[in-house]
Amino acid sequence: MAQRYWVETLGCPKNQVDSDKLTGTLEAGGLTAADAPEGADVVVVNTCAFIDEARAESVETILGLVDRRGEGARVVVTGCLAERSGDELAEALPEVDAVAGFGVDLLGAIGLDASPPAGGATPVTLGATRRALRAGDEGVPSFDLLHLPRPRSERPWAYVKVAEGCDRACGFCAIPSFRGPQRSRTVDDVLAEVDALEAREIVLVAQDLAAFGRDQGQGTRAIVPLVEAVAARVDRVRLLYLYPSDLTDELVDAILGTGVAYVDLSLQHASRPHLRRMRRWGDGDRFLERIEAIRAREPGTAFRSNVIVGYPGETEADHDALLRFVEEAQLDWFGVFHYSEEPGTHAAGLEPKVPRGLMVERAAEVRELADAITAARRDDLLGTTVEVLVDEPGVGRSYREAPEIDGVIAVPDHLEVGSFVDVEVTGAMGPDLEAVPVGAPPVLEAS
Repeated sequence: MAQRYWVETLGCPKNQVDSDKLTGTLEAGGLTAADAPEGADVVVVNTCAFIDEARAESVETILGLVDRRGEGARVVVTGCLAERSGDELAEALPEVDAVAGFGVDLLGAIGLDASPPAGGATPVTLGATRRALRAGDEGVPSFDLLHLPRPRSERPWAYVKVAEGCDRACGFCAIPSFRGPQRSRTVDDVLAEVDALEAREIVLVAQDLAAFGRDQGQGTRAIVPLVEAVAARVDRVRLLYLYPSDLTDELVDAILGTGVAYVDLSLQHASRPHLRRMRRWGDGDRFLERIEAIRAREPGTAFRSNVIVGYPGETEADHDALLRFVEEAQLDWFGVFHYSEEPGTHAAGLEPKVPRGLMVERAAEVRELADAITAARRDDLLGTTVEVLVDEPGVGRSYREAPEIDGVIAVPDHLEVGSFVDVEVTGAMGPDLEAVPVGAPPVLEAS
């Protein structure tokens, strides 16, 4: 009987892509999916290590799955936390059978052709593999998730990761230290994956998406031809994580030309001096100018962004500048995060620190304002007609909603999953909407 696996994914969409490729590898090795962790012979936890809260969630999830696993099942930890802190993790969690960083073939790490050690598992530390397990002169791991095949998408949409790593040096971010410098795929490689997924919507992701094709300061950006080529193959193409200085007129043309007027900008703050402390480009005025220019071309454009509150040195003037920007920008979706001190980053040694209580207070103030704006912009859609992609029974999304991170549109359960349907928005509650197919008879309330 084939052994069964369970993959638990934490963190960002890029991690979900990695998990999909790990799933493909496990199935190619003869394993089949389990219905629950308790029924799996192999439990894989793909972890996140971006900030303190993510690391804590990863450890909590690992321990929870260790407790839930069936007799004789093996637990393997992979992903960012395994790569960043593999030795420490294996030492701290002897309950885990293997800690496998990037570049490690999970089938080999699990040792599927061997029986579990008697009397409990012995941790096998395989972290830091991006540096230790190189193949050739290109700095590419011998087991490279970026180029592994994936199974057909089980949903009408799919993430596609077009590059790994990042060449930037933002003061708060440790990702380049464990994901490495940017490595872009070829356009043909990406398109082959898009074709294999057979999804109706493709969401392109990378740490620095707009820099696709421009690795380590060399080469030419290829994001525009990539967007155009993907758009020719699928009904929707969406872009996540755009650095604001790289949102060129040509890229805006490409985005709007797909018919998905959705722009995700990684802004992080709005105060010019504070952004320089963060080693970031831009300021609120420049951001507003760009947003207004895009809205002038396509008034219905939906915008998403995110900011970090409490980065060292943030003053009341900086915070006020951020609040002014949020109010003036009127973005559809806005994420607010507390600063997390990451070892090895530029910010780790910066002063003055923002007290935790003040950080929480500032974040709550920004979040309250942003949430009210989101709700108001959703209310503005009442009575309008939008086209939704039905993701699952009773749940759809228009071009304004990215999967998993934005609100959704509740639709009748009978609409076919994977279909596009014109619906009229009949209700709004915070980030979510309710809608019925255009021309559907009204629903009469019981007397």
